[in-house]
Amino acid sequence: MTTKVNEIKLCYKDRISIAKSPKITCSQDAANLYYKNWDKNEIQLHESFKVMLLNNSNIVKGICQISAGGITATLVDLRIMFAIVLKSLSTAIILCHNHPSGKLQASQMDKNLTTKIQKACDFLDIKLLDHIIITEGGNYLSFADEGIL
Repeated sequence: MTTKVNEIKLCYKDRISIAKSPKITCSQDAANLYYKNWDKNEIQLHESFKVMLLNNSNIVKGICQISAGGITATLVDLRIMFAIVLKSLSTAIILCHNHPSGKLQASQMDKNLTTKIQKACDFLDIKLLDHIIITEGGNYLSFADEGIL
């Protein structure tokens, strides 16, 4: 008697060619791209956390929302985030979340989460290039530029 199990198949579908995808060269590039792709009706409403997936040349493969939360926080499940990073065969990532309050200051929780993600990235040989906090109007704080990362 054979036991049947589900077959799992992973796929990645490109909507645009990699030649037309933007290349990230600095924190401003990443912040601008995140802001352009953020739902402006929700940026002051609640916190969301997203990850930008990049190839080895820092060309953007895509942006994926990991979580949407409350007014002052959102829960980030690292297993879900890294499943996406690994399935997309990304070699680098840039994290981003918004602060509905408009404050461009990294909280201790933000720093702790970034440290935890950095450790996982180091283990998996994935480059964590930055963690960006954005607010309404496109203002941003870069952990890399501030020396936090």
